[in-house]
Amino acid sequence: MHASITLRRFARNKLAMAGAATVMVLAFVAVFAPLLAPFEPTAIDVDNILSPPGGTHLLGTDDLGRDVLSRMIYGSRVSLSVGFVAVGISVFIGIIIGSLAGFFGGKVDAVLMRLVDVMLTFPSFFLILAVIAIVGPSIFIIMVIIGFTSWMDVSRLVRAEFLSLKERDFVLAARASGASNGRIIFRHILPNALSPVFVAATFGVAGAILLESGLSFLGLGVQPPASSWGNILTTGRNYIEIAWWLSLYPGLSILITVLSYNLVGEGLRDALDPRIWDVEN
Repeated sequence: MHASITLRRFARNKLAMAGAATVMVLAFVAVFAPLLAPFEPTAIDVDNILSPPGGTHLLGTDDLGRDVLSRMIYGSRVSLSVGFVAVGISVFIGIIIGSLAGFFGGKVDAVLMRLVDVMLTFPSFFLILAVIAIVGPSIFIIMVIIGFTSWMDVSRLVRAEFLSLKERDFVLAARASGASNGRIIFRHILPNALSPVFVAATFGVAGAILLESGLSFLGLGVQPPASSWGNILTTGRNYIEIAWWLSLYPGLSILITVLSYNLVGEGLRDALDPRIWDVEN
């Protein structure tokens, strides 16, 4: 019942639907990048250096004559990979920590919540900079660090849901039937506690994409000749007065992508709000 209500409410939110459609288009582009890109993203054409948009190069070329559209298409793979892998790691850790803290309470809750407080003092961006300074730029390292430094909000959301749900009748009935703690956590409580996690994960993908783009812009993310929206922007910074397209198109891509995920997150949050259900029913 709740699932159908959620889908109906989400479908009535035009902005959320527009965001979801954009996200699906971006995912399609990332998956089928080799088929959609008109040129190899690393192919150099010295006869078309800094060519403006038009002709065979729809979005122009960069300082090495590489096709910007092809590099943008392949760059979408990097952005979406970072977003989903980093959020996958953070959601997994957050669910485990939040479930244990909310279910067992007492000393377990106190210790785990102090761990959350400690982790909140570490800024992801500067921690990534420190690790990169030690091991060198690596997209894998960036994904892992973003994931390991962004699970705290998820854990708090899950903990709050567990504190509310663990005293419900269906949980007490499971206890009375002799169900183990593990079965109660993962079979009975967790499925009912995931709604806010979906919302947080959607916002998390947008944040991870924005963070990776910033690192690549600074030269600390994806390294040339591999393409990402951030390092295309870095090239554009050097030629902003004569090659505006190198800054405009990747900047718009980052803006549209982050905005789309935020719109989906807002739509999910509204659709999953039980207070709105009560008003409508």
